[in-house]
Amino acid sequence: MKKMFFVVIVIGFMTLSCSSDDDNSVATSNLTLNLSGLEALGSNYVYEGWIIVDGAPVSTGTFTNVTFPQTFVVNAQQLSSATDFVLSIEPATDPDPMPAATKVLSGSFSGGMANVNSNAIVGNFNSSAGKYILATPTDNDNTNEASGVWFLDNSSGSAVAGLSLPELQSGWKYEGWAVINGTPVSTGTFTNVNAADDNAATSPFKGNIGNGPAYPGEDYLQNAPTGLTFPTDLKGATIVISVEPSPDNSPLPFTLKPLAHTVPINAMNHTTISMGAGPVTSLSGTVTR
Repeated sequence: MKKMFFVVIVIGFMTLSCSSDDDNSVATSNLTLNLSGLEALGSNYVYEGWIIVDGAPVSTGTFTNVTFPQTFVVNAQQLSSATDFVLSIEPATDPDPMPAATKVLSGSFSGGMANVNSNAIVGNFNSSAGKYILATPTDNDNTNEASGVWFLDNSSGSAVAGLSLPELQSGWKYEGWAVINGTPVSTGTFTNVNAADDNAATSPFKGNIGNGPAYPGEDYLQNAPTGLTFPTDLKGATIVISVEPSPDNSPLPFTLKPLAHTVPINAMNHTTISMGAGPVTSLSGTVTR
């Protein structure tokens, strides 16, 4: 009889423990992202979603696959209380539990859905405009002027800024590119259209007599990337302004490209050329709870 009583007690204890676990379970709900325009990041970075609950960010998970829709399981009470959704770019190994400065998309929930876009969190490029000239001011050779591109406007006889771009939010920089025979080659990163770009003094491509004018741009005169030859001829190449994460996740242009233009074959050196809208001026999507 004592053995039977002991077994009953053990079974009863196990049943109570299981019931206690069930009582502590947390209810969850699905959060579905359906985003367009995102491109895969470099190997050391991931996208991370955040809901804003009582003014504080709560992670909804990370991803590298940019095929949508994608669904994430999150705390139901927090999701119900969330006012906004934000998407950021984060280091793949990230000791910081808070969102990085580089935020890609944002939007407020209205009922069960948030319409998100990049306009407020990166920049609104609807009114962007650009001009450039072909010239190589960093050497003394006037036979290779079509091998350099400078984002300035000299149509009045004096050089002024050739780019009209909005100020970017924290975590972003502009970068110029010349796509030469299908290969994008950077002209340098910048945040100020009225100043030289970040690599003006250190560019491996420029000539040897100076840094060029005090505007973003580049002379492609030496140290060409594999597969290309410098000096080159940029006529027929595509000139692009992209918006890049800072720190950057890839040596290639990011998906946001507010300005682009194919250099006319008959373009004249030292003459202002106007750019047009780029292929991707905004990222957008929906987030459903």
